[in-house]
Order: sequence, then C-alpha cells, then structure tokens
Amino acid sequence: MLQFPNFDPVAIRLGPLAIHWYGLMYLIGFGSAWLLGRWRISHGKTRLTLKDLEDIIFYGVLGVIAGGRLGYVIFYKPAYYATHPLEIFYLWEGGMSFHGGLLGVLTMVTWLAYSRKYKWLEVSDFVAPLIPLGLATGRLGNFINGELWGRPSTLPWAMVFPQSGDGIARHPSQLYQLGLEGLLLFGLLWWFANKPRPTGQISAVFLMGYGFFRFIAEYAREPDDFLGLLTAGLSMGQLLSLPMIVAGALLFKQCGKKM
Repeated sequence: MLQFPNFDPVAIRLGPLAIHWYGLMYLIGFGSAWLLGRWRISHGKTRLTLKDLEDIIFYGVLGVIAGGRLGYVIFYKPAYYATHPLEIFYLWEGGMSFHGGLLGVLTMVTWLAYSRKYKWLEVSDFVAPLIPLGLATGRLGNFINGELWGRPSTLPWAMVFPQSGDGIARHPSQLYQLGLEGLLLFGLLWWFANKPRPTGQISAVFLMGYGFFRFIAEYAREPDDFLGLLTAGLSMGQLLSLPMIVAGALLFKQCGKKM
C-alpha cells in the first residue's frame, strides 16, 4: 500500500500569479496537439493547412470547455443545476465531462468543415490522433490533484488518497486512464493514421478505442458518489462509452465499403 504524495496544486508562482497544475496540463495538451498537427501537415498526411490547424486549436479550446461543462451539467447533475443555474458558470469549482467535451469538439469540426468546404470526416480524421496525448495530460492533472480516485484495492500499488477522507487504499485509476485512454490510444491511432485509410476510419478507431479503454478503466474508478452505479451495475462513464464503441464499429464498417 502506498501513500498518495501531497502535491502542491500550484505548479508555478509568479508573484500574485499562481498557475495550477491542472491548467498547465491543459496547456501542455493543446501544445502537443499543435505540434502533432504541424507534423501531419508537413508530412502530407492531410489537405488541411496551418491556418486550419490554428483555428482548430482555438475553437477546440472553446469546444472542450463549453462542451465539457455542459456535458457534466446534463449527464451528471441535471437536477442540481436546474435549481442552481448560475452555478453552471462556476468553472473554478470543477466538474467537466470528457463526453461533453467531445461533443463540443465535434461541433467545432462540423463548423470548420462546412466553412472551409472539407468533408466532415476528413477534418475529424485529422483531429482524432491529436487528442489522446491531451487526455493523458488531463489524467495526470487529475492524479496530481488527488481527484477521481479509484475503487478500494489490496494491490501493492494501491494508494491512500487523503482527499477521499476514508483512509482506504484505492486503485490509482487516474494513472490507468492515462496509460489506456492516453498513451496506448495515442500509439494505436498514430500507427493507424500513418498509412492511407478510407476517410472516416481514423475517427472510427478513435471512437472504438476510447470507448473500449474508458469502459475497462471505469471498473477501477470509484463511481461518482452522487450517482453510484447505474443500469446493469455500470457507471455513467461506461454507459456513455458504449454508444461510442457501437458508433465507431458501424462507422468503420461503412467507411470500408466506400474504398
């Protein structure tokens, strides 16, 4: 059993300015997307331009924040925010949903594809391989903050998270998700996207890969205390991931027929 190290939530202090680890992880995540996107453009992996990439990063930030917050409100606490609507804007109190952030990014992709006369799936195929490293840095931020801890465990690397307040050793599920949804998914997508593929199949692999890895990791993650386990003993994260797996499989098959 390990004791969770008490990290200072502030990464950098510059006089009165404090930069928190979680904010820094977001910055690193979008920075990695920028660098990976430039590489794909310079190596002829897409028709998109550097100007398109700049707009994707800018509007992607807006999509992640707005979609992530609204997703949390709608998927996780609709009744609470219906009676406390102003608190929807209290972003500093936390509460973001990956699935909502994904919908926000898809909205951005739809707008950019329409306005630039690209195929929608062509843009999403470009964006998909840029996402996993950002997910990895986000999970690292969760770990540093000691939040979103795992279920009780007796494994040698189980950790006691002081923030849980119960002194129980738990899975460091943030690190599991970092490895699965972040690093492993990145490796899979980067390998798959480096060869010519039918338009849409890279997006399909992202949907299937993220949905599957998130579904598996959720078995080690403690369900939200205000929701618990839901239908068939599954968490909300698992229920939201199942449609991604199904949609990805159908998209992969359909795009393969158009070769």
